[in-house]
Amino acid sequence: MQTIDPDLRLDDIRACMDGVIPGVIATCAADGVPNVSFFSQLEYVDPGHVALSFQFFNKTRENILGNPFASVNVPDPLSGATYRLVLEYLRTETEGPLFERMKARLAGIAAHEGMSDVFRLRGSDVYRVLEIERVPGEPVALAGAPRHLLGATRACIEHIAGCGAVDELMDVTLADVDRLLGMERAMILLLDGDGDRLYTVASRGYPSSGVGSEVPVGAGLIGVAVRERCPIRISFTAPEYGYSRAVREATMRGALAARLETAIPFPGLEDPQSQLAVPIVAAQRTLGALYVDSDLQMRFTCDDEDALAVVASRFGAALLMLTDAAGVHGDGSTPVRRQPPPGPERRCVVRHYDENDSVFFDDAYLIKGVAGAILWRLLEDHVRNGRSEFSNRELRLDPRLRFPELNDNLEARLILLQRRLAERSAPVQIVKTGRGRFAIHVGAQLVLEAVAAGARR
Repeated sequence: MQTIDPDLRLDDIRACMDGVIPGVIATCAADGVPNVSFFSQLEYVDPGHVALSFQFFNKTRENILGNPFASVNVPDPLSGATYRLVLEYLRTETEGPLFERMKARLAGIAAHEGMSDVFRLRGSDVYRVLEIERVPGEPVALAGAPRHLLGATRACIEHIAGCGAVDELMDVTLADVDRLLGMERAMILLLDGDGDRLYTVASRGYPSSGVGSEVPVGAGLIGVAVRERCPIRISFTAPEYGYSRAVREATMRGALAARLETAIPFPGLEDPQSQLAVPIVAAQRTLGALYVDSDLQMRFTCDDEDALAVVASRFGAALLMLTDAAGVHGDGSTPVRRQPPPGPERRCVVRHYDENDSVFFDDAYLIKGVAGAILWRLLEDHVRNGRSEFSNRELRLDPRLRFPELNDNLEARLILLQRRLAERSAPVQIVKTGRGRFAIHVGAQLVLEAVAAGARR
């Protein structure tokens, strides 16, 4: 890539690509007639390429298809400095990570400008950057020192490397994202074994934890980021990427939703002004997502995105290592310890619906899915055999739990279940007793009721 200023790189001007101030594009028709217009969005692709949003088949589009060169001016929203890029059109993408990332960000820009019905992305036009130069002019001096996230990111991944258990890993990661990266509201979601849903396993900074809440893959910012395996960042509110509506619509498509209320409220802000979701990927496997939001516009920069992506990557590697270690620990045998029955003064009816493995305590919904199946299996063994201690290994090998062929993250499921039970002050609690081992503490006389699929109460 040729640059007029040899010291100026595309990475140096990424702040100009957040869509805060519209840029200007100049093109020329095949007969030499020029055209100048505004554009909505310029997206960083890599150190040598950018993408422009294709929304309308206008004169600019017509010119580019006939003469693939363009010049764009983009201002820095903080300093006011302006940069000119000379571009060469290469192709248009209408699906995939780049398209979805630009679609989400354009939705935020459109809502901010009151143009949601007008700004609809039709494609992402990819350009090679031929030249970069700074337009003459005096920029505004920025107040305060710039944020340097490299040292904070390094500290985050060092702390992650020192974690010895999955629950510690989650808590340390979210604490560092808050304390070191300055993102006070964050959550970790993991991918379900069937690959269709994400479930919240840990959160920080929200009024409620939302542990156990679900997001369908492809719904909202998190679902799209996981489906496309790419970070997505929005600097303004974007209603179509809000989770209350996305999750509600997905839930109502299920047959059981008409009869049972099994949705745990999503912990994110109701109307976030800024959102950032990065996928958690390790060993070529998509494990989940790390998500942050804010009630401030333009809160997350490209540097925040890079830092969170590094943390998510290291988190994913540590998660695989710790869950693999927990899965192979021990021989699967567990001493059978009988727990004395609780006093007769407290009785709790635990109901299990086979249709989706949802579990209710005295008609209050607790959990469903794989975590619900695990809990029901534990309670059955406790009531029938008096057992109170179990191992991760025996659960993983139990055919009654119907784990998917791809290894479902049992360790994370148990943490989710433990936290959900504690949050609801349920009469059953899970306590770790060692590596790969745990016990259940039961504080009521349990009455188990199994409801077969399709049955009504």
